Amino acid sequence: MSAKAYLLVSALIFTLAAILHLLRLMNHWSFQIGTIVLPFWGSWLGLAIGLALSIWAFGLIAGWRISHSP
Repeated sequence: MSAKAYLLVSALIFTLAAILHLLRLMNHWSFQIGTIVLPFWGSWLGLAIGLALSIWAFGLIAGWRISHSP
């Protein structure tokens, strides 16, 4: 897999994770793993981290096009 494809896949996965966190916050979905209920502040954190990583990855893709143009 090329570096550009890796960045694109990573950006899409982080974007999807951020969207899922946003949907959880908007719809007040509860999330439980076994007996542990995850608090909503975890989704705020996940949303911020997911958005930051996806923006970073898309920025690297844009930089890739500039630095690797013929």
